Amino acid sequence: MAEKKAPKAKAKPAAKKPAAKKTAAKSSPYKDPENTILIELKSGTVVIELLPDIAPGHCDRMKELARSGAYDNVCFHRVIDGFMAQTGDVKNGNMEADFDLRMAGTGGSELPNLKAEFSGIPHDRGTIGAARSANPDSANSQFFINFGDNHFLNRQYTVYGRVLTGMELVDEIERGEPPMTPDRMISMKVAADV
Repeated sequence: MAEKKAPKAKAKPAAKKPAAKKTAAKSSPYKDPENTILIELKSGTVVIELLPDIAPGHCDRMKELARSGAYDNVCFHRVIDGFMAQTGDVKNGNMEADFDLRMAGTGGSELPNLKAEFSGIPHDRGTIGAARSANPDSANSQFFINFGDNHFLNRQYTVYGRVLTGMELVDEIERGEPPMTPDRMISMKVAADV
Protein backbone atom coordinates (compact mmCIF):
# COMPACT_ATOMS: atom_id res chain seq x y z
CA MET A 1 0.00 0.00 0.00
CA ALA A 2 1.27 3.45 -0.83
CA GLU A 3 2.16 5.66 2.04
CA LYS A 4 0.08 8.72 2.49
CA LYS A 5 2.07 11.85 2.36
CA ALA A 6 1.20 14.47 4.86
CA PRO A 7 -0.33 17.47 3.22
CA LYS A 8 2.09 20.33 2.83
CA ALA A 9 1.40 23.15 5.18
CA LYS A 10 0.46 26.32 3.44
CA ALA A 11 3.06 28.98 3.86
CA LYS A 12 1.82 31.90 5.87
CA PRO A 13 1.92 35.12 3.94
CA ALA A 14 4.70 37.39 5.12
CA ALA A 15 3.46 39.98 7.53
CA LYS A 16 3.18 43.31 5.81
CA LYS A 17 5.53 45.91 7.13
CA PRO A 18 3.86 49.18 7.85
CA ALA A 19 4.46 51.58 5.01
CA ALA A 20 7.23 54.00 5.79
CA LYS A 21 5.90 57.45 6.37
CA LYS A 22 7.13 59.85 3.79
CA THR A 23 8.45 62.98 5.36
CA ALA A 24 9.06 66.04 3.34
CA ALA A 25 12.52 66.75 4.58
CA LYS A 26 13.52 70.25 3.67
CA SER A 27 16.59 70.14 1.56
CA SER A 28 18.53 73.32 1.15
CA PRO A 29 21.18 74.34 -1.33
CA TYR A 30 22.90 76.24 1.50
CA LYS A 31 25.60 74.82 3.74
CA ASP A 32 24.02 76.29 6.88
CA PRO A 33 20.44 77.42 6.13
CA GLU A 34 19.90 78.65 9.70
CA ASN A 35 22.73 81.13 9.19
CA THR A 36 21.98 82.10 5.60
CA ILE A 37 20.00 85.25 4.82
CA LEU A 38 18.09 85.83 1.58
CA ILE A 39 17.50 89.48 0.68
CA GLU A 40 15.13 90.03 -2.20
CA LEU A 41 15.94 93.15 -4.22
CA LYS A 42 14.12 94.44 -7.31
CA SER A 43 16.58 92.64 -9.59
CA GLY A 44 17.09 89.38 -7.71
CA THR A 45 18.21 87.66 -4.52
CA VAL A 46 21.31 88.44 -2.48
CA VAL A 47 22.51 85.48 -0.40
CA ILE A 48 24.37 86.30 2.80
CA GLU A 49 26.31 83.92 4.99
CA LEU A 50 26.14 84.95 8.66
CA LEU A 51 29.16 84.43 10.92
CA PRO A 52 27.68 83.28 14.26
CA ASP A 53 31.05 82.07 15.55
CA ILE A 54 32.39 85.62 15.15
CA ALA A 55 29.40 87.78 16.14
CA PRO A 56 26.60 85.67 17.63
CA GLY A 57 24.58 88.58 19.01
CA HIS A 58 24.48 90.44 15.71
CA CYS A 59 23.61 87.28 13.77
CA ASP A 60 20.79 86.43 16.18
CA ARG A 61 19.43 89.98 15.90
CA MET A 62 19.38 89.90 12.09
CA LYS A 63 17.58 86.54 12.11
CA GLU A 64 15.07 87.70 14.72
CA LEU A 65 14.19 90.84 12.76
CA ALA A 66 14.11 88.95 9.45
CA ARG A 67 11.75 86.34 10.90
CA SER A 68 9.43 89.04 12.22
CA GLY A 69 9.29 90.73 8.79
CA ALA A 70 10.79 93.93 10.22
CA TYR A 71 13.30 94.31 7.37
CA ASP A 72 10.70 93.93 4.60
CA ASN A 73 10.36 97.10 2.47
CA VAL A 74 13.14 98.93 4.34
CA CYS A 75 15.06 101.35 2.12
CA PHE A 76 18.77 101.74 1.48
CA HIS A 77 19.02 105.25 2.94
CA ARG A 78 22.78 105.87 2.65
CA VAL A 79 24.60 104.52 -0.39
CA ILE A 80 28.08 105.87 -1.09
CA ASP A 81 29.81 104.86 -4.33
CA GLY A 82 32.99 102.89 -3.67
CA PHE A 83 32.17 102.64 0.05
CA MET A 84 28.95 100.93 1.16
CA ALA A 85 25.15 100.59 1.03
CA GLN A 86 23.42 101.12 4.39
CA THR A 87 19.93 99.93 5.33
CA GLY A 88 18.07 98.35 8.22
CA ASP A 89 16.26 101.27 9.88
CA VAL A 90 13.20 99.23 10.76
CA LYS A 91 11.59 102.15 12.61
CA ASN A 92 11.81 104.90 9.97
CA GLY A 93 12.94 103.16 6.80
CA ASN A 94 9.90 101.08 5.86
CA MET A 95 8.75 102.50 2.53
CA GLU A 96 5.23 101.09 3.06
CA ALA A 97 4.57 102.59 6.52
CA ASP A 98 4.38 106.39 6.89
CA PHE A 99 7.69 106.71 5.07
CA ASP A 100 9.62 109.98 5.34
CA LEU A 101 12.97 109.75 3.55
CA ARG A 102 14.36 112.55 5.76
CA MET A 103 13.90 110.31 8.81
CA ALA A 104 15.30 107.12 7.28
CA GLY A 105 18.52 106.15 8.99
CA THR A 106 17.69 107.76 12.32
CA GLY A 107 16.12 104.75 14.02
CA GLY A 108 16.42 101.10 14.86
CA SER A 109 14.30 98.39 16.39
CA GLU A 110 12.65 98.49 19.81
CA LEU A 111 15.12 95.83 20.96
CA PRO A 112 18.10 96.83 23.12
CA ASN A 113 21.32 97.91 21.43
CA LEU A 114 24.01 95.30 20.90
CA LYS A 115 27.45 95.07 22.45
CA ALA A 116 30.27 95.42 19.94
CA GLU A 117 31.64 92.12 18.62
CA PHE A 118 34.78 93.37 16.90
CA SER A 119 37.04 90.73 15.38
CA GLY A 120 39.95 90.23 13.05
CA ILE A 121 37.61 89.70 10.07
CA PRO A 122 38.43 92.54 7.66
CA HIS A 123 35.85 94.81 6.07
CA ASP A 124 36.39 93.39 2.58
CA ARG A 125 34.10 93.81 -0.41
CA GLY A 126 30.82 92.05 0.28
CA THR A 127 31.11 91.88 4.06
CA ILE A 128 28.20 92.90 6.26
CA GLY A 129 28.94 95.42 9.00
CA ALA A 130 26.83 96.68 11.89
CA ALA A 131 26.01 100.37 11.58
CA ARG A 132 26.22 102.33 14.82
CA SER A 133 26.70 105.78 16.32
CA ALA A 134 29.94 106.97 17.96
CA ASN A 135 29.22 104.59 20.85
CA PRO A 136 30.73 101.18 19.96
CA ASP A 137 27.85 99.44 21.76
CA SER A 138 25.05 101.23 19.87
CA ALA A 139 24.41 98.86 16.94
CA ASN A 140 20.78 97.77 16.72
CA SER A 141 19.13 96.89 13.39
CA GLN A 142 20.99 98.92 10.77
CA PHE A 143 23.75 97.35 8.71
CA PHE A 144 25.82 98.01 5.64
CA ILE A 145 27.28 96.02 2.77
CA ASN A 146 30.78 97.04 1.73
CA PHE A 147 31.22 97.87 -1.98
CA GLY A 148 35.00 97.66 -1.63
CA ASP A 149 37.73 96.80 0.84
CA ASN A 150 37.21 99.30 3.68
CA HIS A 151 39.96 98.23 6.04
CA PHE A 152 39.92 101.56 7.89
CA LEU A 153 36.75 100.17 9.55
CA ASN A 154 38.53 97.04 10.84
CA ARG A 155 38.09 96.39 14.58
CA GLN A 156 35.84 99.46 14.82
CA TYR A 157 32.62 98.08 13.34
CA THR A 158 31.33 94.54 13.84
CA VAL A 159 31.55 92.27 10.79
CA TYR A 160 28.92 89.53 10.99
CA GLY A 161 28.32 88.26 7.48
CA ARG A 162 29.38 88.21 3.86
CA VAL A 163 27.64 88.14 0.50
CA LEU A 164 27.86 84.67 -1.06
CA THR A 165 25.98 85.47 -4.27
CA GLY A 166 24.32 88.55 -5.70
CA MET A 167 27.01 91.16 -5.09
CA GLU A 168 26.38 92.41 -8.63
CA LEU A 169 22.83 93.23 -7.45
CA VAL A 170 24.18 95.17 -4.48
CA ASP A 171 26.39 97.11 -6.91
CA GLU A 172 23.20 98.28 -8.71
CA ILE A 173 21.63 99.90 -5.61
CA GLU A 174 20.78 103.58 -6.18
CA ARG A 175 23.48 105.91 -4.81
CA GLY A 176 22.89 108.91 -2.56
CA GLU A 177 22.74 110.19 1.02
CA PRO A 178 19.81 109.67 0.76
CA PRO A 179 19.17 108.51 -2.79
CA MET A 180 16.50 110.49 -4.66
CA THR A 181 14.58 107.28 -5.36
CA PRO A 182 15.92 104.76 -2.85
CA ASP A 183 15.99 101.05 -3.47
CA ARG A 184 14.60 98.74 -0.82
CA MET A 185 14.85 95.26 0.57
CA ILE A 186 11.61 93.78 -0.73
CA SER A 187 12.02 91.01 1.82
CA MET A 188 14.58 89.37 4.06
CA LYS A 189 14.26 85.71 5.04
CA VAL A 190 16.30 83.10 6.90
CA ALA A 191 16.98 80.31 4.37
CA ALA A 192 15.95 77.63 6.90
CA ASP A 193 12.43 79.08 6.86
CA VAL A 194 11.80 78.96 3.11
